[in-house]
Amino acid sequence: MRFLAALFGRRARLRWLHLIIGGALLMPYFLVGTVLVGMAGGGEQLFSSLPAQFVAFGLALPMAAVTGFFALVRPLSVAAARALCGVPPAVLADGPARTRQARVRTAGWYTLHLALGGIISGATLALPPFAVAVIALPFFAGLRETWLLDGPEALREPWALALAPFAGLAMLLALALAAAVAGEVLARRAPVLLGPTPEDRLAAAERRAADLAVRNRLARELHDSVGHALSAVTLQAGAARRVLDRDPEFVREALTAIEETTRRTVGELDSVLGLLRQDGEPDEEGTAHGPGLDALGGLLAHCGVPVAYEREGDAEDPGVVDPVVAREAYRIVQEGLSNALRHGGGDAASPVRLLIAVRERERERERERERELMIVMENPLGERPAVARPGGGRGLRGIAERAVLLGGRAEAGPYDGVWRLTARLPLTTAEATGTADRAEGRR
Repeated sequence: MRFLAALFGRRARLRWLHLIIGGALLMPYFLVGTVLVGMAGGGEQLFSSLPAQFVAFGLALPMAAVTGFFALVRPLSVAAARALCGVPPAVLADGPARTRQARVRTAGWYTLHLALGGIISGATLALPPFAVAVIALPFFAGLRETWLLDGPEALREPWALALAPFAGLAMLLALALAAAVAGEVLARRAPVLLGPTPEDRLAAAERRAADLAVRNRLARELHDSVGHALSAVTLQAGAARRVLDRDPEFVREALTAIEETTRRTVGELDSVLGLLRQDGEPDEEGTAHGPGLDALGGLLAHCGVPVAYEREGDAEDPGVVDPVVAREAYRIVQEGLSNALRHGGGDAASPVRLLIAVRERERERERERERELMIVMENPLGERPAVARPGGGRGLRGIAERAVLLGGRAEAGPYDGVWRLTARLPLTTAEATGTADRAEGRR
């Protein structure tokens, strides 16, 4: 039963159909080859000459191979192989063949498909009628007289006629076996010839990396803006609830801070969601969205923790700090404040200290000096360890990612009894590109 299923089961029938399609695709090339053979031989007995047909078949295959170099042949072949050959879809490539290697492989597959399909299709058309006639020989006298009129005398013997039905069945079985073997050959070669090339895998990896970069950027924006706002609102609401009966003025200030924080966060959320409403085109890192350093005043005034803010240089001057750098700096400060709210021990006696300065530093292995934006934030360490949140712990990693993407660096950790966050960023995106290029050159 398993043998018969392998020859006549659903998968075998689909593969047989796939081979017949290959034979149909071969016909135009075969006809051109027939014309060429006829022109060379004078056209005498062209269709009755078996050698001439084989020569035409041999001429058709190179023409089919040339067609296989067209880019759109691969997606059509892949679609047919997935539907009819029983090949797992994941092992086949998607899209047109763009590279030379992909086109060579596609041409090889196309030629193999048409060659095997032509042979199996020809046998499918010619062999079954002949086999049925052989099976019917013992039962129809007129058929015997017509077929065996010029045949050898041995075929007229009773034992030969008795074996004729078995010979006919053997012919049909051999045809099914040949179709099954040809279909298996195509199915085994499909992942090699229609599968992704190294260039295809590299392009797919680049697309996945680009998608992940966009997702990570959106995750950072939402984490820093919404996460900070929720932390601030939660702490302010909790403090207001505890002193609701004793200090109404503090409650009014807390409610005002909650209102300002949520209003500002709604605007930031609209800016972040705007990245998703660009008709499928991902926003580039070089485009500034969201608040910059000039919006720090509103952030610090309603962040829920006292902040001692110091400035050095012209860090808030839009003409000095690139808007993209200013945006990332704002997010770094915002995340630092969120960490201070959740994990720190800040109060009026020991506020959070924030320093933003524009300073010069000497380039590594060079004598030139360049200016950079430095952010230093310190807050007291909490008396109790912070409670780990499910899915939390991404804030510091997000800060490091922001700094690295700009060509800077960031670090955070305990230092002299406080928690210190330090970030150094180039002032402009051009300097960021130069810093990244120099780092790549050193590697």
